Amino acid sequence: MSYEPRRRPWHEDIEVRGLRHRLSWWGERTGTPIILLHGFLDCGATWQFLVDCLPPSWTCVAPDWRGFGDSDWAPGGYWFPDYLADLEVLLDTLVPQSRARIIGHSMGANVAKMYGGVRPGRLEWLVNLEGMGLAPTAADEAPKRYGQWLDELRQPRREGRYESVAQLAAVLKARNPRLTPERAEFIAGAWSRPFVDGPRESGFAPNGEVRLRFDPSHRLVNPVLYRRDEAQACWARLDAPMLLVTGERSEHRARITDEQLRLLFRDLRTVTVPGAGHMMHHDEPEAVASYIVEFERDCVASAR
Repeated sequence: MSYEPRRRPWHEDIEVRGLRHRLSWWGERTGTPIILLHGFLDCGATWQFLVDCLPPSWTCVAPDWRGFGDSDWAPGGYWFPDYLADLEVLLDTLVPQSRARIIGHSMGANVAKMYGGVRPGRLEWLVNLEGMGLAPTAADEAPKRYGQWLDELRQPRREGRYESVAQLAAVLKARNPRLTPERAEFIAGAWSRPFVDGPRESGFAPNGEVRLRFDPSHRLVNPVLYRRDEAQACWARLDAPMLLVTGERSEHRARITDEQLRLLFRDLRTVTVPGAGHMMHHDEPEAVASYIVEFERDCVASAR
């Protein structure tokens, strides 16, 4: 039995820099929604568990990043600056007259955190669910990385395929034992579509077979090395309050020390969710929501 949402989303498609982007909305359209930014290989629909634990009066909207979920795939590949540019268009469209309130997970939080430093004054607050940045790289890694990328370009892209949604759900449950069976099945449905041997919009899937919704080009190694010092220079300009939420059982928290956090961010609060892993909005949404509600309340109070 799959998870039964408490708040049913509605959807719309908008064009963002030449690509169709899917938006999932919870609540009436407003000019000041809370924007939910998903992580790598995820999609907007799986914010459902967290939305169900947030106040029902909050309007939330979750875009699918380019190449994920039901948004268009980018024929030229995927580069991190594109997500900054996409976010700027999304904010200008969704919250044109006010500062944005953002909840981001992992990659989505990293995009928002960097964007907030590039565009100081554009965010009202940011809830960062383990957007810790990547590990530093050294210049002498570049030749090998470029060579790996060139080699991978020669190989055909292979879509992730499963016999059924149930099989994918079982795989997700095995990878993250903290997921309930109902949530695992919900995520499996959101992450997959019927497999079609041909154009992805046509035909029917044989025997219930499904494929993952994201563009398999995301599996290519990034030939451009991650420059953490440049990222941190952007983070340091973030002028909005930020709540950093980490999972007690997640390995991502080790990427940055408390001392570095204090030096980098002007207005930072940190909390750790007991028993949670990196996908905390999937396995401990009630606890995550409670921290977000308290943070939002404090931000409103301090703005008076």
